[in-house]
Amino acid sequence: MLLKKNTKAGKVKFLLVTFFSLFILKNVFAETLKKSETTAELSVLDKVSSKNTNIKIKIGEEFSFQNLSIKVLKCYNSEFDDDPEVTAYMQVKDKTMNNNDKVFVFNDWTFASSPSIRPFDHPVYDVWLKKCYT
Repeated sequence: MLLKKNTKAGKVKFLLVTFFSLFILKNVFAETLKKSETTAELSVLDKVSSKNTNIKIKIGEEFSFQNLSIKVLKCYNSEFDDDPEVTAYMQVKDKTMNNNDKVFVFNDWTFASSPSIRPFDHPVYDVWLKKCYT
């Protein structure tokens, strides 16, 4: 009977230690995950008038700029200090295309240091990412 009590106490201690270990590990790994910034700064070039405009967009909100509807869903800054990289997931619709307004002109990740990796191709506008911040 004494052996039975010790076994139960051992199981309870094991479960408590396991629970607290998982709780602590979850908190440690949650801090290391990347968190999206709250604001993205974009630069829009009107190729017809050669006018460059800087715009600030809240993450998740849709922003109208002339004939474009721009929405930034995620925006991240890298943690490296020597060569920082800014990446964002952006969706752009052209409002003049009434026949198929559910299709995006651009729906992909974009990089501030290399916008040519995922180019935004539009006959009138160029849009590129400048920075992200909170």
